[in-house]
Amino acid sequence: MAWPLSYTLTLLTLILLQSKPSPVAAQNSSNISVGQSLTANINGSKWLSPSGDFAFGFHQLPITGNLFLLAIWYANYPDTIVWHANDGNPVPQGSSVKITANEGLVLTDPQGTILWNISDEIYGDSGWVSYGFMNDTGNFALKGSSNSIPIWQSFDHPTDTLLPGQSLELGKMIKSRLSDTNYTMGRFQYHLTLDRTMAQFIRDLSTGYIYGAYHTSDPGNEGQAQRYVYNESGHMYILRKDGSMYNMLPDGYSPSQDQYQRLIMSSDGILIWYSAPKARNRGGWSRFQVVPSNLCMEKAERNLGIGLCGSNSMCTIGGNHALMCTCPQGYSLTDPNVQYGGCKPDFKLQICDDNAERSMKGEYSLVQLQNTDFVYNDYEMVNSKSEEDCKSSCLEDCFCAAASFSGDDSGCLKKKAPLFNGRKHSSINQSFWIKVGNVNMSNDPFVTNLLVTRKRKMTTPIKVLFGGSVSVNLLLLIAFGIFLIYDKKQPKESNESQRKTLSEYNHVHYFSYQELNEATNGFKEELGRGAFGVVYKGMVNGGGPSIYVAVKKLDRISSDTDEEFKTEVNVIGQTHHKNLVQLVGFCKEGDQRLLVYEYMSNGSLADYLFGDMRPSWIDRVQIAQGTATGLLYLHEECSTQIIHCDIKPQNILLDEYHNARISDFGLAKLLVLNQTHTNTAIRGTKGYVAPEWFRNKPVTVKVDVYSFGVLLLEIICCRKSVCMELVEEEAAILTDWAFDCYLSNKLDLLVNDDMEALKDMIRLKRFVLVALWCIQEDPSLRPTMRTVTQMLDGLAEVPNNPPCPSSFSVTTQY
Repeated sequence: MAWPLSYTLTLLTLILLQSKPSPVAAQNSSNISVGQSLTANINGSKWLSPSGDFAFGFHQLPITGNLFLLAIWYANYPDTIVWHANDGNPVPQGSSVKITANEGLVLTDPQGTILWNISDEIYGDSGWVSYGFMNDTGNFALKGSSNSIPIWQSFDHPTDTLLPGQSLELGKMIKSRLSDTNYTMGRFQYHLTLDRTMAQFIRDLSTGYIYGAYHTSDPGNEGQAQRYVYNESGHMYILRKDGSMYNMLPDGYSPSQDQYQRLIMSSDGILIWYSAPKARNRGGWSRFQVVPSNLCMEKAERNLGIGLCGSNSMCTIGGNHALMCTCPQGYSLTDPNVQYGGCKPDFKLQICDDNAERSMKGEYSLVQLQNTDFVYNDYEMVNSKSEEDCKSSCLEDCFCAAASFSGDDSGCLKKKAPLFNGRKHSSINQSFWIKVGNVNMSNDPFVTNLLVTRKRKMTTPIKVLFGGSVSVNLLLLIAFGIFLIYDKKQPKESNESQRKTLSEYNHVHYFSYQELNEATNGFKEELGRGAFGVVYKGMVNGGGPSIYVAVKKLDRISSDTDEEFKTEVNVIGQTHHKNLVQLVGFCKEGDQRLLVYEYMSNGSLADYLFGDMRPSWIDRVQIAQGTATGLLYLHEECSTQIIHCDIKPQNILLDEYHNARISDFGLAKLLVLNQTHTNTAIRGTKGYVAPEWFRNKPVTVKVDVYSFGVLLLEIICCRKSVCMELVEEEAAILTDWAFDCYLSNKLDLLVNDDMEALKDMIRLKRFVLVALWCIQEDPSLRPTMRTVTQMLDGLAEVPNNPPCPSSFSVTTQY
């Protein structure tokens, strides 16, 4: 049966109307109603703007794999994030974000724990959310039912990026991320000050203190800024109080509507304007403005703290105006993984005791640095007429760390340590020297000193032989011959064992017992007592500067363990890592066994952790990460695998920069069995001992993982693993209590309301989870230290729902 023509036309019209929605329908379809949610998954869903230019959702972070950032990004350039939530902290796969009526956006982890919400930021008459909307400007907004004015929008809470349509008023700022891959808050900010000036500032990472401005916009009109405007057409300017404008774009530049634009506060501290074609196939992002063009040479204010690069570090500008921080000769990065964390001397800093004698010995010298200066470190101006006078004045002054000579009215300026605001540029025309120690670290200074001493002792009598009369010389020659015969029979025989010892121990300096007795002033100043013996403070000199050392007298080494002692000392002597205490030398003389270590000026972690003052959260985080890195080296990265067997706060020492340094590693093998502080063959300390010690199971590196888990909980909580004197009996055993707090989601109790830790809730929870996995009774469930370090750094996902750990090892009495 044939269709009438009118029916056919009507049907086609209906099909066409349904296949192409009207603009009104497209706008309405972009509204996200209350109750809708997104889940963090690979290739997960996202909320797009009507044009498809911007996306809101979970952005998978590179390298980390299973970590996601709740963010807004360009849909055509998915790696370009323009806004992020949760203070830049990533979340694990399975986390979700939901729009709710009373709390707005709510971010939860896979277990439903709330990680972040915007309830305190919602404003307006109703305060109730009706729907969300992803705008084509890159602004995500929440709107109420009463009117169309957003009651919350991402544009009011910028992170490190400004987009066309945004402005900065008093109290608003853009903040750099910590690095290109770490979205947490970094060191630099750009904002309108209370005195109405737009400027860039540096922020102290540990305290949050804002130092003085290092660059000011609209110079000459400070105090006149009313608002920073970036309008939707792409024009950018500072609106002054009188209504005039200061253009922030390059002269002659005209924004194009065919291009995306954005302004970022980079992790290097520079403002960068980018543009990119909206059609992805026409190219990528291009820079068209950088401010300041030379960050290092901006005027250096006195109130810049340790400067852009940190103490003792020099600021230079690399390609694309990127900030580069380098260490001068004789210095190295305080943390090899942080370029702007400052530099530490590779030698012992000069002290003023016996300074004249030290200057005569030439223990320090000056190294010239070209086109360099450290600003605002001057403490004395010397009326020197020449460079040599200036250098001599610095060398003879124990307080002088560097000196500059310009030849003009400034003359010679001496600078104190540590050095701040260092910069290097071809425009700096002055002579500059930095003081360094003259110790050749590639050679053993103690052996060098031994050879020099012996040489002097042999040449003295020979010189005397040529100085007197023939008869006197004859008598002296006979006496010297008798001396040589006696020396050949006695001292050479007595030194035979020492020469044999030196040949058996590779790369480890040998001390005589007498040397160490003198170095410690008769073992007078005791630093501490431990499972292996008593530790004394001493000072040794090996031809270079005298250095403080910690001398450990081992008191439970049997006389028949010489071979094992030799093996262990050789192994320990060849370990070199920033998180290990370095072995300086040893003594094996008769029944005496002594080990000489670097002296750690800030004592043990136990004293730091359990003292009167709670260490800062960021310090504890760094100590935990450093300890884990040191254990990873012992387990997997040094030439011979070392199981520590006694990880505890007393065996973690802190250097002058509060870096964690593991001590006593490898010494457990030297203990005589059944002569430890326990009545079994167990090696370790009560509260930190893994369960397999009690069950005659094979001991592996996993015993150290267990002990580290207990230690990590102590670092998190600033309390000891066993505290029977606590009023709350359930909190007496830290491992049990930590698991209970985790299950009940009461981590605030675990850290005793430490606000600094609670503001870093993502990391706090991650650290607790890592610790709970480390203290599992079954060693196979414990992660390796490599995995532990990755989880602590946020580079690997931490599994949820760890089984209940056993408290067997901490509650058993032995």
